[in-house]
Amino acid sequence: MITEYAPPAHARTGSTMTEIPLIELVQPMPGFPDLRQFALVQLDDDGVLCAFRSVEAPELRFLVVPPATFFPDYTPEVDEEAVRELGVGALEDILVLVVVKAGASLAESTANLAAPLLINASTRRARQVVLDDPAYSLAVPLVAA
Repeated sequence: MITEYAPPAHARTGSTMTEIPLIELVQPMPGFPDLRQFALVQLDDDGVLCAFRSVEAPELRFLVVPPATFFPDYTPEVDEEAVRELGVGALEDILVLVVVKAGASLAESTANLAAPLLINASTRRARQVVLDDPAYSLAVPLVAA
């Protein structure tokens, strides 16, 4: 069952959006060219861990978290094309999430900081952006070793 997601205040970048029932990708995620409709499904009581679930292929889901929860200094620079595609009027409208690869434990789980998912909370349009910054890795541990 797909439910609506209300991101907690610490998960947002200032957005006033209270729920995001359906999200449309302006460009498909790499490796999934035919999937453009997704929903955020809250997986924990705190609203930190969510599933980014395909509406067209419900068995496909990506675990996502707001980066501020685990990486408070994460400030990716996004090119103007991505901002334009999402129709962003104000930075406060952008919800930033990172895809998590779940390990056997939290200590073995990693986040993809090189390709954040950006969601315009006002229009519900989204895009995964591949950053051209060697400082961000595809597999950063969620907790320090």
